[in-house]
Amino acid sequence: MEPISVFDIFKIGIGPSSSHTMGPWRAAQRCLYEADEQKLLSQIKRVQVFLYGSLAKTGIGHGTDTAVLLGLSGEDPVTIDEKAIPSLISSIHNNHQIKLLGRHTIDFRVTDDLVFRYQESLPYHPNGIRFRLLLADGTERIETYFSVGGGFVVKENETAFGESVTLPYPVRTGDDILHHCRATGKRISEVVFENERAWRNPDDIHAGLLHIQRVMLECAYKGCHTEGHLPGGLKVTRRAAALNRRLIGEETYQNPSEWIDAIRRTPKTFESVTKWISCFALAVNEVNASLGRVVTAPTNGAAGVIPAVLLYYVCFCKEISPDKIVRFLLVAGQIGSVFKQGATLSAAMGGCQAEIGVSSAMAAAALTECLGGSPEQALMAAEIAMEHHLGLTCDPIGGLVQIPCIERNTMGAMKAITACNIALESDPTLAKVTLDGVVRTMWQTALDMNDKYKETSEGGLAVSVNVAEC
Repeated sequence: MEPISVFDIFKIGIGPSSSHTMGPWRAAQRCLYEADEQKLLSQIKRVQVFLYGSLAKTGIGHGTDTAVLLGLSGEDPVTIDEKAIPSLISSIHNNHQIKLLGRHTIDFRVTDDLVFRYQESLPYHPNGIRFRLLLADGTERIETYFSVGGGFVVKENETAFGESVTLPYPVRTGDDILHHCRATGKRISEVVFENERAWRNPDDIHAGLLHIQRVMLECAYKGCHTEGHLPGGLKVTRRAAALNRRLIGEETYQNPSEWIDAIRRTPKTFESVTKWISCFALAVNEVNASLGRVVTAPTNGAAGVIPAVLLYYVCFCKEISPDKIVRFLLVAGQIGSVFKQGATLSAAMGGCQAEIGVSSAMAAAALTECLGGSPEQALMAAEIAMEHHLGLTCDPIGGLVQIPCIERNTMGAMKAITACNIALESDPTLAKVTLDGVVRTMWQTALDMNDKYKETSEGGLAVSVNVAEC
């Protein structure tokens, strides 16, 4: 596996799912970009898309069909106007045509050309997507991709992804992190920053991570100021806005920055602070559930944990600066990379422990360093957070990233802060379980887990709760 950048872990995109929305979107783009590079785009007469495994079983609830259509159309999840999505999709359905990469129009009937293979899975990964391109000369091209979690996409028979670079401090495991920190005397964030320079210059690293933080903040702000019900049929009521209003009282503000200042002036009781943490997480994931713009951290379904913990740090801790926010995201991204390389970020492979569990571990380590913890304490916090998410299943009701997904982000954020506090008051040399030990355990648990608990909506809450009750 090629080295993973922090910017591979944190991706800006559209909800509700990194594996079922972002991944298929990128796969559709990539398939057509590759055809275009070979001067074949204008020769395409028909495109058929086949979804397999978990992509088929929960694709409708996760917006996979919408993502594929937008990807084929050349729209980009980072820049698309979220408000334009419904009209773009309606046009394809109503006109029975699609403009490939926004340039080449072909006939496209969604009911015939976007096929859900509910009972079939492809080798390698449950999230398989296959494109059949029929060309003007009668030949066809078959391209198969896998959405492997966190928005990462690999092509069939592809052995690596991303750009090949040589890092000054190669990291695959927690032990690698500690080795480099001890050998150099650097903090985890400093080691990660030096590695990031293999891809980007220092100014771009700072600017890029602060932009990611701004997108997180804007997402939380939007969620805290949007009421109503979530789309999809469950009629889930948005709760963040009402909670924000109760907590902030008579404070007034006009934008996200003023909102943060207003939150800082609110009472800082244990009860109010814990409610704010839940409010932040609920807000982000309500936006995610509404096909809004979020940061994959490390997945869309778990997008609320890191923003909630980061906002806790910004609003309720002292001596916050842009450099500390950068440090927070550098550490969090590195921990996500360790889980990506040693286990999985895909709920379709490992259940929700691979999403909420990983995000909680990422946030715990980041907060620990930023509050003065040693590298050993930061990794201890990550281990504690994951240890108490082991075995967590992915069982979304109705295939929607809503129940229990949204509330699980609040739990992940609270566990991250608790893990941080425990680690800061502990001697890591006395710990009985290491981060690498819990990564191995998580992966073995994923392998042992029944497939019906891996984002198929065939087990757990998805089948034991009457949807009418919701």
